[in-house]
Amino acid sequence: MVSLKDIAQRCGVSVATVSKALNGQPDIGENTRVRVLRAADELGYMANAAARALKTNRTYNIGVLFVDNRHSGLAHEFFSTVLDSLRVEAERSGYDITFINSNLGNRPCSILQHCLYRGVDGVVIVTANFRDPMVIELVESELPVVTIDHVFNNRAAILSDNVEGTEALVRYAASMGHRRIAFIHGELTSLTNLRLVGFHRACENLGISVPDEYIRESDYHDTEGCYRVCRELLELPERPDCILFPDDYSYIGGMNAIHDAGLRIPQDISVMGYDGINLSQVISPRLATYRQNTGELGRLSASKLIELIERPKTALLDRVIVSGELLAGESVSRIT
Repeated sequence: MVSLKDIAQRCGVSVATVSKALNGQPDIGENTRVRVLRAADELGYMANAAARALKTNRTYNIGVLFVDNRHSGLAHEFFSTVLDSLRVEAERSGYDITFINSNLGNRPCSILQHCLYRGVDGVVIVTANFRDPMVIELVESELPVVTIDHVFNNRAAILSDNVEGTEALVRYAASMGHRRIAFIHGELTSLTNLRLVGFHRACENLGISVPDEYIRESDYHDTEGCYRVCRELLELPERPDCILFPDDYSYIGGMNAIHDAGLRIPQDISVMGYDGINLSQVISPRLATYRQNTGELGRLSASKLIELIERPKTALLDRVIVSGELLAGESVSRIT
């Protein structure tokens, strides 16, 4: 195994100088630093993780909390893309990731206990029940935490522009002549509340009246629930002419409900989704949807957490908004 002494001999400098160069200390010349780093790379030097942890008081290990009650997560395109970009950014910065849960082997424990047992330097919460006492315990601990698409007052957050995304969909439907627009939203969370604000704000600005019965709730990524709620909307005395679904995946349930009612998309009723997953663009007709920038959500969450870990005195606990884009698709008809 290559040692610091081997690198020092290759470069003709002291072991102390090699150590300073590898640890990014400022009191050596830039030419020397470059020469040491090049030699370390050529010799295949790898720092001992235990020694590095003792020296820096960090394990270079990031915890990822991903609670998926519907068991669709890693196979779901939205989450898989977020998680992959998070992993790539963490590894680029020299960090590994560990999935955190409430079990150690067969022994139950709290999420925070699992984090402490694994020695993670911080945690990204990708998805979870944010009212869960164990999640709240983690958020209120001293560990650096970054949330994705959820806001806690005392934590940094990386957020899709959920207000603008929903507004963009409503504006598009209105531009195609639709006035009876229904919204099936996901379970009430801070994310959902932002989408509801966007929906009502856009309707108000466009002078569109929204009956209470046009606002319905169904869980995210739940095709069965969306099927049921969509049927209820279709059975109203004055059914909507356009339905915005909570996400592209749950729309499949709504699509089946519309077909079972003997209606055609978009000739008889128009539909819109949310997320912009690939599935939405290969079904027929292509779904009008708002594509979230999942790659940027994952990358920024890792980058922000590493900033909080490495520069705790200067890093801001801010909220970063990530914009997406409207995909017009073919599922919204023009009403003349």
